[in-house]
Amino acid sequence: MTTVYCATSNAGKLREFRRAAGKGVAIEPLPGLAAIPAPDEDGLTFEDNAIIKALAYGAHASEWLFAEDSGLEVDALDGEPGIYSARYAGPGATDEANSARVLKRLGDERDRAGRFVCVIALVRDGHLVKTFRGTVEGLILDAPRGTGGFGYDPIFYYEPFRCSFGETERDQKRAVSHRGVALRMLVDFLASEAAE
Repeated sequence: MTTVYCATSNAGKLREFRRAAGKGVAIEPLPGLAAIPAPDEDGLTFEDNAIIKALAYGAHASEWLFAEDSGLEVDALDGEPGIYSARYAGPGATDEANSARVLKRLGDERDRAGRFVCVIALVRDGHLVKTFRGTVEGLILDAPRGTGGFGYDPIFYYEPFRCSFGETERDQKRAVSHRGVALRMLVDFLASEAAE
C-alpha cells in the first residue's frame, strides 16, 4: 500500500480523492496541515498554484505529497473564474455566491461552454516529481440544478449525463470529473513507481 499525503483542508475534495484512489493507494491528509502557513497562490495558472502549494507543504512531509489547484473556466468570460474560482465573489465567498456571480456575468450569453480543470502536483523529499492535468467539458446552466457535489457543480451541465454535476451520483461524477481524471493519472504513476 502506497501512502500519499494530500495538502487540502477542503473536505469535499478529500472525499473525492479518497473515493477515486482505489486499491493500493491510501490518501491521508497532511498531519498538522492547519498549523502550516498557507503559501501565497500567486501563480498565473492552475499548474503554477498546484506546484506552489505542493512544494510549500511538501517541506513538511518525508513521503509522497500532492496538492491540487482546480476551478471552472468559462469561454464567454475569457476563462474566468479560472484560478480565482474559490474566491470569485470575494474572499471567503460561498459556493452559492461564486456560482451566482458566474451566472450574473454570463447573463443571456448564448455561448455557455466551459470546463472544470484540475492540476495535481506531486512532490517527494521537497522536490517536484510530476504534474497531472484533468479536464471535463460542459455547459453552464441558467440556474443551479441539484444539491449534490460542491462548488460550481449545480451550474455545470454534463451533456452525456443530461444533467448537472449537482444532480449526478457521486460514483457517476467521479468517473468523468476533472479531479477523477487527474487522480487516476496520479494513482497510475504511483503504481508504476511501486512496481519498479
